[in-house]
Amino acid sequence: MKRIAVQGIVGSFHEDAAVKYFEEEIEVVECKSFTSVCEMVDSDQVDYAVMAIENSIAGSLLKNYQLIRDYHLRIIGEIYLHIQMNLMVSPGVKAKDITNIYSHPVAFQQCMEYIEQYFPDAKLHEGMDTAAAAKLISDERPPNAAAIGNLRSAELYNLEILETGIETNKKNYTRFLVLSKHGNPTEKANKASLCFEVGHFYGSLASALNVFAENEINLAKIQSVPVIGKPNEYTIHVDIEWGKPHNYDKAIHQVLKSVSSLAILGEYERGELHMHDQ
Repeated sequence: MKRIAVQGIVGSFHEDAAVKYFEEEIEVVECKSFTSVCEMVDSDQVDYAVMAIENSIAGSLLKNYQLIRDYHLRIIGEIYLHIQMNLMVSPGVKAKDITNIYSHPVAFQQCMEYIEQYFPDAKLHEGMDTAAAAKLISDERPPNAAAIGNLRSAELYNLEILETGIETNKKNYTRFLVLSKHGNPTEKANKASLCFEVGHFYGSLASALNVFAENEINLAKIQSVPVIGKPNEYTIHVDIEWGKPHNYDKAIHQVLKSVSSLAILGEYERGELHMHDQ
């Protein structure tokens, strides 16, 4: 059975993503931080890790880009998870009783319109993840409390759902990366994550990116990440997609002339994003 490290506890969106990606019985290893997740992979205590990298509302998790580089991990896959937020309580608690709400900071951000409309005076308690918030109100039964999280955590921790789909944007998705200590080459690879640095002169970044366009490579994402300890210096992270492997190989050889410190973080099969119209 594969051991998969995730940030958070059983019932979290990270666990949802891991189960959906591997499509088999797995052992989820709970970690308190993303750094711990990477350490588990690096020390061979788990087979893989599943780690969030961006959300369609909250944006990118810049620290996670740095962690992947620092631990020299390989991206072997990705999966998009539709994020639905729900208001849950211990049995017997009514909506009119709620004065305290527990969840993850990003979950609060995604549901703020709902909170401001229906619970403007409630005290918000930020925690490690949504599943931990659900477990807390289940175990400790704080008075007049609710949690915001997914349906699985409500099921696991015996909570009642007062309202479903309370997120502001119904087309809310998180992209998760599947990480390994070593690469996992596949003939199905049609996407890669790269990072590099360019010189401080006009046109340097454009010159590098034009290489991909010239070789019919789609630039799916570009993200600059500050270089720690070097003000005004950045590592450029890009996700690229291709139809013809030959074009990808050619582009990689050409882009080396325009950049420094090029690293291929992973080559993998592109994850499918199935939009929900709710």
